[in-house]
Amino acid sequence: MVAVTSPDATRMRYAWRVCAVTSLGLVLIGIAGSTLNVALPAVVRHFQAGPLESGWILLSFLLVNTASLVFFGRVADLLGRREVYLTGFALFTLASLLAGLSPSVGFLIAMRVLQAVGAAMILANGTVIITDAFPPERLSQGMGVYIGTMSVAQLAGPTVGGLIAETAGWQWIFWVNVPAGLLALGVGAAVLRRMPRRPRQPVDALGNVLVFAALSALLLALSEAGSRGVSSPVVLAGAAAFAVLVPLIVWAARRSENPVLDLRLFGGRLLACANLASFCNALARSALILVVALYFQAARGVDAFEAGLSVLPVPVGIGLASPIVGMLGRKVSPYALSVGGALLSAAGLGTLALTAGARTPYWVIGIGLFVAGCGSGTFLTGNTTQVMSELPAGSLGVVNGLRVMVMNVGIVLSVGLSLSVLTSSVGPELRAQVYAGTLSALSPVAVGQLMDGFQRAYAVLAAVALAGAVLAVLARPQSAAASRASTSR
Repeated sequence: MVAVTSPDATRMRYAWRVCAVTSLGLVLIGIAGSTLNVALPAVVRHFQAGPLESGWILLSFLLVNTASLVFFGRVADLLGRREVYLTGFALFTLASLLAGLSPSVGFLIAMRVLQAVGAAMILANGTVIITDAFPPERLSQGMGVYIGTMSVAQLAGPTVGGLIAETAGWQWIFWVNVPAGLLALGVGAAVLRRMPRRPRQPVDALGNVLVFAALSALLLALSEAGSRGVSSPVVLAGAAAFAVLVPLIVWAARRSENPVLDLRLFGGRLLACANLASFCNALARSALILVVALYFQAARGVDAFEAGLSVLPVPVGIGLASPIVGMLGRKVSPYALSVGGALLSAAGLGTLALTAGARTPYWVIGIGLFVAGCGSGTFLTGNTTQVMSELPAGSLGVVNGLRVMVMNVGIVLSVGLSLSVLTSSVGPELRAQVYAGTLSALSPVAVGQLMDGFQRAYAVLAAVALAGAVLAVLARPQSAAASRASTSR
């Protein structure tokens, strides 16, 4: 008797293979970011980079990645999602190889920009590929595993980054991406099926340029506010440019047939509040590992490897929470998971703000980091499932690109805002020592001043996380029936 495989079983086998491929891509990008967060002082010392250059080693990637997400979501709709996704792996791998060969900090920043373009191709399409592969009632399980893999990257990244920086040299922070990228490219080419292309439509070039310019202006203003003060001409010019560009972006969106920011698709309360909650959560959590790693190196004088070990409670929390809530997704609504996760994130960051000090016991810091990590894992799984379930099927690519872009704007601003608030507590001549992780060896008095900056940074992040919880509450489904339907999915 010949065994017959049901269509549902066949689809689920393919869905889990797709989940494995896309999760590998998320791990690759996550490790690339989390290793550099911890190893940044080693890179800064090697190039003898100034405070502005030090910040832009991180910010250049975040800015370009964020500004190009929607663009590559649209390009994938037109040229083929599988093709754009795999091209992203190839470009990211090449940029990682060249970054390790950087002769100057300027060249390194340029390679970070190239990495960002490849990462945008991957991130704009991974969630859509999973959504297309999984049946609606099993989507939360796929999302839980997909998002949970981010914690694997964040779990391995800080420790690996610190160890590499202390032993093999900072170049290997980038070179470790090369074999992983080649593996992801090969497996993706073998597993992913071609998806049908949508009818060709023009890309909103003007909208993309305006969004990039607006984010650049805002980020420049934030990054310079801490070192030059809010009254600095550079800060005022950046803020003014952003204020002028925002209405131009809205104007361009209304006149374009295919706007980079399709405001009509986010007119409903649920999607608007859910995406704003995602923005706040990203802003609150994204700089946490960087800030804590700088705390242990600049304030406590530990090396990069020990600092990497110290931030592990965050990815451990994400790694435990994401798959667990993914399994609960068939019984608990994504809305409830989103609200609960946002509240946990705020509680963890609030703990850090209230206990910040140069001699705070590590177990106290560890609890705050772990709770914040659990909150992020829970929120990300619930919020992503909630938003993706509500998106129009014909606009998954571009709208998911916008969803990820909104979240990444929070990530960009998180780094810029946190570094600005943190370093504003010490004099201009000491800020370079904060980035290099050598402040504790030079000035115990300055460490005391820096702790005020850490406390303010944690407090700002906690307040933003609380605002995200309020927005998550407001993203309630319109009716009890909708809520029950969401739970059944």
